[in-house]
Amino acid sequence: MTQVSYDPRTGGINGEVGDSTAEEVRAAVRAAAVAAPTVAALSPAVRRDWLVAVADALESDLDALVALADAETALGTARLAGEVQRAAGQLRFYGAVAAEGSWLGATLDTAGPHLARTKVPLGPVAVFGASNFPLGFGVVGNDTASAIAAGCPVVAKAHPAHPLLSERLAALARAALSTAGAPESVLGLVTGQQAGVDLVRSPEIAAVGFTGSQAGGLALWRIANEREVVIPVYAEMGTVNPVVVTQAAASRMAEIAVGLVGSFTLGSGQFCTKPGLLLAPRGVDAAHEVAQALRSAAPAPVMLTSAIAAAVRAGVEELVAAGGRLVVAVEPAPGSGWDAPAAVVEVDAHRLVPGSRLLEECFGAVVVVAEYDDPTERDAVLDRLQGALAASVVTDGPDDPEGAVLARRLGGQVGRVVVDDWPTGVAYTWAQHHGGPWPATSAPAATSVGAGALDRFVRPVTFQDVPDAWLPEPVRAANPWRVPRRVDGVLEVPR
Repeated sequence: MTQVSYDPRTGGINGEVGDSTAEEVRAAVRAAAVAAPTVAALSPAVRRDWLVAVADALESDLDALVALADAETALGTARLAGEVQRAAGQLRFYGAVAAEGSWLGATLDTAGPHLARTKVPLGPVAVFGASNFPLGFGVVGNDTASAIAAGCPVVAKAHPAHPLLSERLAALARAALSTAGAPESVLGLVTGQQAGVDLVRSPEIAAVGFTGSQAGGLALWRIANEREVVIPVYAEMGTVNPVVVTQAAASRMAEIAVGLVGSFTLGSGQFCTKPGLLLAPRGVDAAHEVAQALRSAAPAPVMLTSAIAAAVRAGVEELVAAGGRLVVAVEPAPGSGWDAPAAVVEVDAHRLVPGSRLLEECFGAVVVVAEYDDPTERDAVLDRLQGALAASVVTDGPDDPEGAVLARRLGGQVGRVVVDDWPTGVAYTWAQHHGGPWPATSAPAATSVGAGALDRFVRPVTFQDVPDAWLPEPVRAANPWRVPRRVDGVLEVPR
């Protein structure tokens, strides 16, 4: 079996990559398991240097990476050049977070029994990257970077939407890691659907990072939970990200519509944070304002795969069959490859009920618009929504009487609340949270972007009355890694 690389603009074949055999998967996992104790024992500052080396390698190969990624994804050279820079920035960021050390939670209690608590790496991590961010969430994306920063070797699975790029990224990263002195098996790569299943079933694999569809994430989650030793699956799957407009719609619905269109059509609507549902007050003609803005923007979505393109077309039909009304569908020009319409579907608010297709994600440039009669009806709709990655509140500004109430309410349903802005785009920072309640993710407390991403791949251990020389470095008396620690309740930060 092989993974065929296609050009989404034409359907032409770029090349092929052979699937990994069962033995090749076993070899990659064994090698990662052998390397795991060494990787875990090294100072986070050493692992930071490894990640910086990979970042430098990506930037040095930018033009070739962009050309190959564009041939496999049709995301455009400007977008992909920015994504190479983002991937390099992420690698450096996670390295810096690791070296700073507060994520280890080093804590010592010296009165009574001597207790020393710190976090230790889980072991080899399986990473399944995303189709829509081949660099930022690919073979050396957020999951891989944060896992290595936390002290875990990674075995990544090549994505079928960009197998050639996956191979190039793995080769580039391994060469950089080797030059930086890292064990060769810090990063492995396998290819093929069965290889991915075998990877998660491998007893040495200690955790899974996944970004993609709900079907794919739940399939891996089930496999992991059927193992003799169950392991955590950190699946970021996404759902419908709502936008709630307050009385602001009365004075500037046309402006809001333009912003919404820019967000839900970005990247052909293939962002996990794409707003998929707009709730606006009755009487502002929201659906038609959004439709007009969409016509003016005239997007021409080209999807990452033929399956995604077909799913968008089927999704629009399903939304209508579920009670929606198609307001506009902007079709790309004929012959645009794996194209799909950009669409606005209007629906009566009372139809937004659990189990309806209207409350399920349509992964493309498609948005559902509903108007509510009053805050009571609006809040009833919000109560019926699934957990989501992000939500936006569009207000009249700081004095809007509904703004604070909605921001807090949505905070109970999503991982990130955005006010007077759009949710597409996720910054890699210390305060970022990219996750959300089930079924947006399989682990609502976890984030796949930001400093907290390292927490997924470690677990806390307390050592009681253990001789100092036997303790992990973060909790030894001399604090050789120079990490922040809490000693007898007092925070100590090395200078």
